Amino acid sequence: MAEIPAPPMAVDAMQGIQTNIVAPAPVPGEGPVAAPAAPPQEEVATETLYIQNLNEKIKIPVLKASLRGLFKSYGEVLDVVAHSNLRMRGQAFVSFESPEIAKKAFKEVRGFPLYSKPMQISFARTKSDAVVKKKDPASFDAHKQRRLEHKKATRYTNPIKRKYRQKRLAAEVDGAGAVPTAKRPNVQMPDEYLPPNKILFLQNLPETVTKDQLMALFSQYPNLYEVRLIPTKKDIAFVEFLDEASATVAKDALHNYKLDGENKIKITFARK
Repeated sequence: MAEIPAPPMAVDAMQGIQTNIVAPAPVPGEGPVAAPAAPPQEEVATETLYIQNLNEKIKIPVLKASLRGLFKSYGEVLDVVAHSNLRMRGQAFVSFESPEIAKKAFKEVRGFPLYSKPMQISFARTKSDAVVKKKDPASFDAHKQRRLEHKKATRYTNPIKRKYRQKRLAAEVDGAGAVPTAKRPNVQMPDEYLPPNKILFLQNLPETVTKDQLMALFSQYPNLYEVRLIPTKKDIAFVEFLDEASATVAKDALHNYKLDGENKIKITFARK
């Protein structure tokens, strides 16, 4: 896979954003003007970046490879985590060896359009499995156990999962008092409308018909492969050709053909 070129520096990525916005002058009679808001505090850098607003149409293996190729120019990428489930769709975690590497990548890649969508990046609040395994392997098992316990404990407190659980419960309650509806009968497609294939189904054959007679009849058409009679039901048979086109030609030519001079043979494509 071709490497993705390094994104522009943070200065270029932020061009076009107006930063010298002047607060409006106070209007007489409207009361005191609120004090300007304090500048937001800088996030505490960690080894892992949390990325949002990723293109959800990109397959997960391709997305992970793209993120790894994008960030590896800043230092060793320990792991890239991305999932396609409802909760994690459009998000990913990229872990580095140190907070310094992550901070540099954060400053320079934030807002970079990956697959036409600008990435929203922040620092993860907890250490990833890859970071713990790299820096403190002795405590990796305990770290993983705590993470799994937290995941289990928050399974039903997660807003998305809670919403779907409530929806499912509501449907069950509504359905409890509902009058059962009659099951719709399974309607089988008529033989005449079955899609073409290389096997023909013959019906209404004379009970005295032989395999040699059918072979002689259908061998007039190219690519005949096999004729199969049904011993327990002598008025039907299967005729197979090497391809669908040859079977179609034979079907069109011999449908309603009177093999014994009286009864017409019914020929359709076999059910798969």
